[in-house]
Amino acid sequence: MALKAAQRLHSLGRAGRYIPRLFGNISQGDVCCASELRIAADRPIHHNCVLGRMGFSTITRDPSFLASGSVGLHKGSVFRFRLTQLHPPPEAEERLFGKRLAGCSSSRQVLRLLRHAETLSDVMAAGALHRVADLEQEGCSLRDPGVLEKDEVRSLCFQLEQDSGRLTDGGLVSALMACTRLFLDPWSTLVVRLVAESQERLDRGQMSVGELCTLGRALLALEGPGCGMLGQVMQQVQRRGPAAWSLAELLGVYRLLQDGAAEGGHQQALLHGMHAHALTLAPRMDAAAVSGLLGALVALEQSNATPLVMALCRQAVRHVGGFTDDQLSLVLGVLMHFGHGDVHFVAAMERHVPRVAFTARPETVTRVAQYFGQRNILSRPVFDALAESFVYRADDYDTGQVARQILPLGKLGYLPPNAGEVFGKVEGILHTRFSQFQPRTLLSLLHACTLVERFPVNFVSKVFKSYFLQELQEPGTAMDRLVLAQLTQLYMTVKLECPFYGGPILLPKYRVKSFLMPGGSLETLVDVQLYNHVRSGLVTLLGARTYFASKVLTPYCYTLDVEIKLDEEGYVLPASHNDYVHKRVALCIDGHKRFTLSSRQLLGREATKQRHLRLLGYQVVQIPFHEFEKLKNQSEVVEYLHNKIFPKSYRLSW
Repeated sequence: MALKAAQRLHSLGRAGRYIPRLFGNISQGDVCCASELRIAADRPIHHNCVLGRMGFSTITRDPSFLASGSVGLHKGSVFRFRLTQLHPPPEAEERLFGKRLAGCSSSRQVLRLLRHAETLSDVMAAGALHRVADLEQEGCSLRDPGVLEKDEVRSLCFQLEQDSGRLTDGGLVSALMACTRLFLDPWSTLVVRLVAESQERLDRGQMSVGELCTLGRALLALEGPGCGMLGQVMQQVQRRGPAAWSLAELLGVYRLLQDGAAEGGHQQALLHGMHAHALTLAPRMDAAAVSGLLGALVALEQSNATPLVMALCRQAVRHVGGFTDDQLSLVLGVLMHFGHGDVHFVAAMERHVPRVAFTARPETVTRVAQYFGQRNILSRPVFDALAESFVYRADDYDTGQVARQILPLGKLGYLPPNAGEVFGKVEGILHTRFSQFQPRTLLSLLHACTLVERFPVNFVSKVFKSYFLQELQEPGTAMDRLVLAQLTQLYMTVKLECPFYGGPILLPKYRVKSFLMPGGSLETLVDVQLYNHVRSGLVTLLGARTYFASKVLTPYCYTLDVEIKLDEEGYVLPASHNDYVHKRVALCIDGHKRFTLSSRQLLGREATKQRHLRLLGYQVVQIPFHEFEKLKNQSEVVEYLHNKIFPKSYRLSW
């Protein structure tokens, strides 16, 4: 593009040629004569300095300028800027202008600020364009494209175009980046001149790493990863090794690679060096740096950067209260992606969440619930605060956010103190917005309710209808086994625990035979080491391995860790016998993974399994890890199992 830009600029300089207008797509009717874009003869722009490469440039408002044919914007007065070298604004004024820009909540306020600015540097001018982009950008377009036709914006852009050679390196690349964020025509004279000037500066090799990063991101927006200039940018970035970069430069390169400069995995060697340098800088990173770097690691798929992720997580503990909603959402998403947790981070969240549960953005609140649910962390301060806010704010949540806040309660098997109000609110939302839920999201929500013994009978009948079941199936594929398992357990729940249910049944073709499945299961595999210890004790207790069976699949889809059969008199039968079986004992050997983290509460799915087995007639005996680990020797194990399985028997009569 740089070569094309240079050629285009050459053609623009010829007399009689036409220049495309500054904004919008170019068409035959959208051109104006180059002479119309030149400065009016009676109001030239004075630079008051020797021409050449300047160290600093500013833009000053000329309040007396009139638009008599200079830009052809509107019939009337036009706002106008001009460059000057004599009186650049002091740094304090630049900082104040930046603060005022950040405080603008609309483009109109930005334009008003420009009208009242006495002196602007090129960096300040580019910053104003960036702020307009911040306020107007919506996806791949502007909310109000008409803002580009405002006199202040057009005059500012025109001056940047005419004096592109006088801009500082930082102002030049920032202005080019602002153009891409405002979606200006890549072949407008402004963008063409800025690209050509950037190529000249790039050839000199004097740009800083930060300026190279800004230029690279602008080129990615204009032409994508295949841009020739981008390769030159990356060569100059790599030439200055990561060990010499400042924190701002390091974050800038991460952002550049994240935006697409690392496409194809060609920069992995550079990334390894950056990770090592970032590890040394992590203790000095602020909230924005921590969240931005974590986001870059996910976007760049750096699964091998575990030490850096852990260091950033430790640093995040210090900034939990200082994260913005967007930053906290990003950090939580990254930690879920890497599956990383930290007790100190959890403790900080327990202090922070109750303070912001009623004011944080809905997506941030939802991410908090998701994080604690995914990590199996039952934090009562967090979930109690989220439950309180849910009752008052649920109407502001979309259906996905409603579901994602209730799913962790079901997974952890936790009912907050105001459970009646919470699930009353859920029922109201289901009544009013049932059709707005995505089918699988709705099924997961109803299933989660049953895990905490809240039975959505009024809505189950709709779920089991053929139309809804067809909606659950992706076009051209078989229905997901986890979806079928949820349907099966939902149906089993209403049949076992809601005997008054008289709605449609779930057809056999939608039922699974086992809830224990690879990839997505409604049961947790038994802990092998714990099972082996229990099995050894059972052999001693019962006298032989033949008197109990392991991993028994029941007709009710559940898998028993150990099954023991008893006859009518309470004697143990061999596991192979199916006659004269009066009672079946189901041993649930519950390891760490069946409980919430750092607590002794069963996960919702495990509590539901044991509840259902009891309703099906099994004598459920729970062997939790925290009890079994206290036993010191084999004799204590045998005595423990005897008291658990045969609490009313005083002798081993079998």
